[in-house]
Amino acid sequence: MIEFWIICALLLAVALLFVVWPLWRGGAKTRQVVRDAANLEIFRDQIAEMDADLANGLLTPELYEQGKRELQARLVEEVKSPNGAPQAERNPLRALALVLAVLVPLASVGLYWKLGNQDVFLAQDGREGIGPVLTGAALQELEDKLAKKPANPQGWLLLARSYVELERFADAAKAYDKLTQLVPNEAQLWADYADALAMTQGQSLRGEPTMLLDKALAADPNHPKALALAGSAAMERGDYPAAIKYWESLLQEMPDKNSEDAKAVAGGIEQARVFLAQIKSGKAPRTVQNAGAGDQAPRRSPTAGAERITGTVTLSDAIRSKADPNDTVFVLARAASGPPMPLAVMRKQVKDLPLRFTLDDSMAVMQAKLSDVGQVVVIARVSKSGNAMPAAGDLQGTSAVVKPGAAGLKISIDSIVK
Repeated sequence: MIEFWIICALLLAVALLFVVWPLWRGGAKTRQVVRDAANLEIFRDQIAEMDADLANGLLTPELYEQGKRELQARLVEEVKSPNGAPQAERNPLRALALVLAVLVPLASVGLYWKLGNQDVFLAQDGREGIGPVLTGAALQELEDKLAKKPANPQGWLLLARSYVELERFADAAKAYDKLTQLVPNEAQLWADYADALAMTQGQSLRGEPTMLLDKALAADPNHPKALALAGSAAMERGDYPAAIKYWESLLQEMPDKNSEDAKAVAGGIEQARVFLAQIKSGKAPRTVQNAGAGDQAPRRSPTAGAERITGTVTLSDAIRSKADPNDTVFVLARAASGPPMPLAVMRKQVKDLPLRFTLDDSMAVMQAKLSDVGQVVVIARVSKSGNAMPAAGDLQGTSAVVKPGAAGLKISIDSIVK
């Protein structure tokens, strides 16, 4: 936000330079030039008359030279003040220049404050300005401050994301409810609200979370997180055409169609098409929990620990400087071919790296679990925004395709999400 005001100030200064400077330098100087030009023209006319008189014999050469010197002396006096300095006149346009230099900035700021949208800065996925996640006394202090002065969007954003980090999802949903009342037109906030609310109702997007996603997409039809969640919600309720539509839109928004994220979305689209074809052929499609298990793979009954995946996450020295110790780290598993939403998620911070991780069914964030699929990909991501959905500028590392039960994976966070 500071950069925004600096840019505005620079643009305003340039605009004032074009308006005020000509007024400041103009006026009196222009009139002086006009008067001097008139005096010079008179001098030329008189010299021409004297030249004619000299040619006609009406003036002797001596009188001609004397008259010429007198005209030159008079011309010099016309363009000088009595003490020999150039004439100085009061320039009324300078007063106008000063008035404009004061009023234009004040009017610009006033109009922006009245008609602009200061809350637009919240739309940038919370990457700047919300500070680190709060805990303990700092969190309590923020709660007390918002109780006294609730009209504080930045405070509610920080509070909501702190609650999510602490897995206090019910409190996070309440904070997002307050926030969306203050900032009703930001897709990111509605999507985060839907995500938090889904966690409070058994990780299901049915009902109110779906309505919140509708509001997110009304604010921004191409918002990545809203499209991803809306597709998952459609799969959950068996609306496969809607899931295909949402995920195709999401895929179009992804700059790298060969990335692991894009491949996961494409796999989800293909799975939804398979389910839709099964319905059209009169067959009952598999439930969303089985998505990504493969067309011939039967649903497996989980054996204790069989779905567990273990390994180690490290941060490459080449990009270590781009990570803050308080940045959120997500370690997640998702189907190698199927819906792009994660099957299990672990949340840590950069300062916890290197990290030994274990993913299992107890870490499921939706109804689908690790034990429901045949092959998965494990992703470690440093999220600048605190959101599990990837965004440009995040840092990421990916495993090869593995089966649930794999152990000893080594994942290096060594690339930047474009």
